[in-house]
Amino acid sequence: MKVNVKKLSEFAKLPAYGSEYAAGADLYASESAEIGSGKTAFIHTGIAVELPAGTVGLVYARSGLACKQDLAPANKVGVIDCDYRGEIMVALHNHGGETRRVERGDRIAQLVIAPYYTAQFAEAEELSETVRGAGGFGSTGSR
Repeated sequence: MKVNVKKLSEFAKLPAYGSEYAAGADLYASESAEIGSGKTAFIHTGIAVELPAGTVGLVYARSGLACKQDLAPANKVGVIDCDYRGEIMVALHNHGGETRRVERGDRIAQLVIAPYYTAQFAEAEELSETVRGAGGFGSTGSR
């Protein structure tokens, strides 16, 4: 699938896959930034994308950055709609006890492109019965 990428900064890098079968393409910081303990910073990638119609870009944490540096997207998963043409920015939150630094060129998140469905929501007086019913958190057990 072809995805057009526009560089908005001379320091921008195109998303890149780390291996042949990687689902997520790495997103890179186009600027350096410091993120204090418990703080969030908007990190520029310096790119905008043109996703194909019927797809969505999902921005996820990089496991190494989250586990080793305590940095992960503040909104857990970012959503890039296929009609969005602005810069991709990643709100990185520092969950650790020390200030962390992101350097220009660092891999800061990963972008997964996936198809999606647009639902036709219809108000209903009743919903069909299921075994689970209205059971919520933990209702299916722990084992």
